[in-house]
Amino acid sequence: MLPIIQVGPIAIQLPGLILLAGLWISLTLVDREAQRHDLDASTLNNLILIGLIASILGARLWYAAQFASVYFEDPLSLLSLNTSTLAPVEGIATGLVAALIYGQRKKLPIWPTLDALTPSISLFAISVGLAHLASGAAFGAPTDLPWGIELWGTLRHPTQIYETIAAAVVFLVLMQQRTRSPFPGYLTLLWAVMFATSRLLIEAFRGDSIIALGSIRSAQLVSLAVIVAGLLGLHFMARSEMERSGRSSGTDEAADS
Repeated sequence: MLPIIQVGPIAIQLPGLILLAGLWISLTLVDREAQRHDLDASTLNNLILIGLIASILGARLWYAAQFASVYFEDPLSLLSLNTSTLAPVEGIATGLVAALIYGQRKKLPIWPTLDALTPSISLFAISVGLAHLASGAAFGAPTDLPWGIELWGTLRHPTQIYETIAAAVVFLVLMQQRTRSPFPGYLTLLWAVMFATSRLLIEAFRGDSIIALGSIRSAQLVSLAVIVAGLLGLHFMARSEMERSGRSSGTDEAADS
């Protein structure tokens, strides 16, 4: 683990640097994917920017609301760069709401927009795994396997590496499938199913998971729900597309006759 890089008098947080680099690289895909889906690239970039700003502000403010007395005593601590003083789930929810409102105002079609953003999100997930590896977060359960890594005084599953490899595989599959999408929403739902499946499997080796039911982790329950919802979505949307294509073919044949 290497959470801090010392460059002279400056201490750089490596996980944050990895995430910023991952974000920058991921955004390079937006313009190309926007063109593929006949969307305005600048509008998509604005959507991402608004979502990111809202996520960061929301995560800090939700965290501050939980510890209001501390921030009343020191209001300037709201400006701290400490990423541990963020509420990530609440922040992501805030960012999604802000992006949804902006997208509706700009009349962006939901499924094509999500399909255009999905490759970037998938690529960014690789940097999340690398950031976890650098910080030691999302650590694994104790193991005696030869590829275990020493962390917190114990040999553990390298779940951060599992996470990074899984994210890379998902990204490569998406890049292969993005030109073969049979209907709007296919790429997004495919990513959701694959990502949730990888999370379902990797959680079994995590050492910091929240246990919900006996030995089942809460993240696994959420992953199962996402997998089921994603598969059902793919099924019904594929059937709807087939029915639409059938009606279109019937109309064309009637016109030819």
